[in-house]
Amino acid sequence: MLQRRALGTFDWVLVAAMAVATGLGLLMLYSATRLSGGGLFQRQVMWLAVAAVVFVITVAVDYRFWAGLAVPAYALCCGLLLLVLISARAISGSRSWFELGFFNLQPAEAAKLATILMLARYVEEKKGFGLSSRSLMMLVGIVGLPVFLIAAQPDLGSSLPFLPLLFVVVVLSGIRWKLLMILGLVAALMIPMVYFGGVLKPYQKERVLTFLDPLSDPQGAGWQVLQSRIAVGSGGLWGRGLLQGSQGQLEFLPESHTDFIMSVMAEEIGFAGAACALIVYFVLFSRIVAAARSARDRLGAYIAMGVAAVLCSQAILNIGVILGLMPTTGVPLPLMSYGGSSLVTTYAALGLVLNVRMRCLVN
Repeated sequence: MLQRRALGTFDWVLVAAMAVATGLGLLMLYSATRLSGGGLFQRQVMWLAVAAVVFVITVAVDYRFWAGLAVPAYALCCGLLLLVLISARAISGSRSWFELGFFNLQPAEAAKLATILMLARYVEEKKGFGLSSRSLMMLVGIVGLPVFLIAAQPDLGSSLPFLPLLFVVVVLSGIRWKLLMILGLVAALMIPMVYFGGVLKPYQKERVLTFLDPLSDPQGAGWQVLQSRIAVGSGGLWGRGLLQGSQGQLEFLPESHTDFIMSVMAEEIGFAGAACALIVYFVLFSRIVAAARSARDRLGAYIAMGVAAVLCSQAILNIGVILGLMPTTGVPLPLMSYGGSSLVTTYAALGLVLNVRMRCLVN
C-alpha cells in the first residue's frame, strides 16, 4: 500500500492535466450530443466515476504488484479478444464490443494496458540491456497476438497503438541499431504487401484512397474528412461559440462525439481552444516521460514509457485524421472522446504512471 513518503512526490501537474483534458472532453461531448437527448453525456459521466475509482485503486497499490498480474491479465484479455471475435454481434461492421445491457465493453482497450505490463515485466526480467534475437521475437509475439485478434475483428485502428509501444520497448531495451534498421526496412517492404495482399478490407482501402483524394467521393467515403475540415476551418481563431457549431450540432459530422471530438472543439472554441488542448496534452505526456526518468527501477520506466507510447500515438493518429493528414482509423482521442472502455483504461494507465512517480524514492 501507499507509504507516507510517496505523498511527497505526488504529481499534481499530471492530475491537473488529466482533469482539464477530461473536462474539455465532457464539455465538447455535451455540445455534440445535447440535441439528441444527452444520454451519451450522462453515460460518460457515469464512466468517469468508475474511472476515478479505478485510478485511485491503481495508484494505491504498488505497481510491482500490478506487474505481477501481467501474465493472467494478458491471457484474460487475449481470451476476451478471441471470444468477442467469435460471439459478438457486428456493430458498424466490426465485432469489437460485448453488449452488456446498457453499455458496451471493448476488450481491445484493456488489452493495451495488459500488453504494456506484459512487455515491461518480460524486458525487466532480462536484467540488462541488449536484446537477443530470441527475446526480440518474444516481444514481437507478445504484441502480435492481440494485434492479430484485434485486426481480425476487423478494427485496424485499435491495433495501431501497439506498434509504437513495441518500438519504444525494443529501443529502450538496447537493441542494436543495425538490427533496428533491418526491422524498419522489413516493415517498410511489408506496407505494399498489406495493401495489395488482401490484409486490408475493401472499406479500409477506400479510406486510404479517400485520404489521398477526399473529393473523389465527397458524398460517401470522403464525407467525414471533408466535414471535419469544414468544422476546423470555420472555427477560425476564437471559434463560433460554445454550442454554436453547425457541423457538430446539426450532425453533418459523423461520429462527432468519438473520433472527431477535436473537430467539434476547433469549430466551437477555435484555434485558440484547440491549441490549449494540445498544450494540455503536451504537459500530460511530458509528465509521463518525467515519471519514467525518475522511476526507481527499469520496470517502472518501461511501464511509464509504454503508457506514453500508446496514449501519444493515439492522440497523434486522432488529430492527424481530423486534419486530413492521415486516413480515417477510428482511434479515439484519449480522455476526450466518448467511450467508457477507453476512459477507464486511460485512467488506469495514468494511475500506473503516477504510481511509478510516487514510489521513486520508496525502498
